Amino acid sequence: MGPHTTYLEVILRSVAVYVFMIIALRLLGKKELSQLNTADIILILLISNSVQNAMVGDNISLEGGLLAALILFLLNYLLKVLQFKFKIFNVLLDDKPEILIHRGKPDYRVLSKLNITHEELLEAVHEHGLEHIADVKLAIMEMDGNISIISGEEALRQTHYKRRKNRKNLIKMS
Repeated sequence: MGPHTTYLEVILRSVAVYVFMIIALRLLGKKELSQLNTADIILILLISNSVQNAMVGDNISLEGGLLAALILFLLNYLLKVLQFKFKIFNVLLDDKPEILIHRGKPDYRVLSKLNITHEELLEAVHEHGLEHIADVKLAIMEMDGNISIISGEEALRQTHYKRRKNRKNLIKMS
């Protein structure tokens, strides 16, 4: 154990960092996590490095690091349990699905709010095997950032489109 940081301090610091990160992700848009680019990965790495010291302080022991990790896992588990038991946690933490296309008509206000270009929407439509936006009965931006599309065909077919516009940059990095 470091000379000044106690186990209780590691626990309290880990809780504070976890709560801060949950709030920051909620306010800044979790949907962006579905399309990480190089700058986003760098940001995540830098944030993890900067908050590590905030969690463990001057404690550089194996026990301090494992305790911080354990606390993060326990907090994440507790949050999932609370979301399951109390709907208010879902409302506070999760974005709601957004309708992008309804009966072949795109909602440009929603698309603009979510920073989805017409070209990206058209790409999602094409990946679902449809040629035109007018062929889409319903397109929804799901809570996890993916686009689900239900076609207007008689036998309804639902497919999912993983937003990966910027993920192509990750493949090029490899």
